[in-house]
Amino acid sequence: MEARAIQYAVRQSARKMRLVIDLIRGRAVPEADAILRFSKKRAARQIRKVLKSAVANAQQAAQRDNAPFDADGLRVTYAVVNEGTTLKRFTAAAMGRGTPILKRTSHVEIRVAGAAAPAAPAREAKPAPAAAKAEAKTKTTPRAKTAATKAKKKAPSKTKKASK
Repeated sequence: MEARAIQYAVRQSARKMRLVIDLIRGRAVPEADAILRFSKKRAARQIRKVLKSAVANAQQAAQRDNAPFDADGLRVTYAVVNEGTTLKRFTAAAMGRGTPILKRTSHVEIRVAGAAAPAAPAREAKPAPAAAKAEAKTKTTPRAKTAATKAKKKAPSKTKKASK
């Protein structure tokens, strides 16, 4: 079961949010939630919202498929923070000038996946072992044929030409 959640235009720079997202990538969902809950970074609050949304999406997908669901069995498989649009503002500076202010935003994407329920594989009738070996011997690949012909062509001749 895989689910994802994306939050666009979070009003914090991607550089600051990546510090927090690196802490939870690849971890189990309960462990990642605990890390985010007790983190002092402001980005942890937004990332925790996205993580909870991804878990809720996984739960909805499990209900839709009528499959068993265990939130503790999920792992954060993919977690990225990309740069969003930059809001450009100006502030007053000395001598009547304006200085630009870049208010950066970011996009957060988190994917969670759980261990798939083991499905019983369909059994197929296998050919007898002796028949399979005989069939494998009769099949030759084009490379095997070309290698055999090259070996015959490269055989050195025994006669030497006389030199003056």
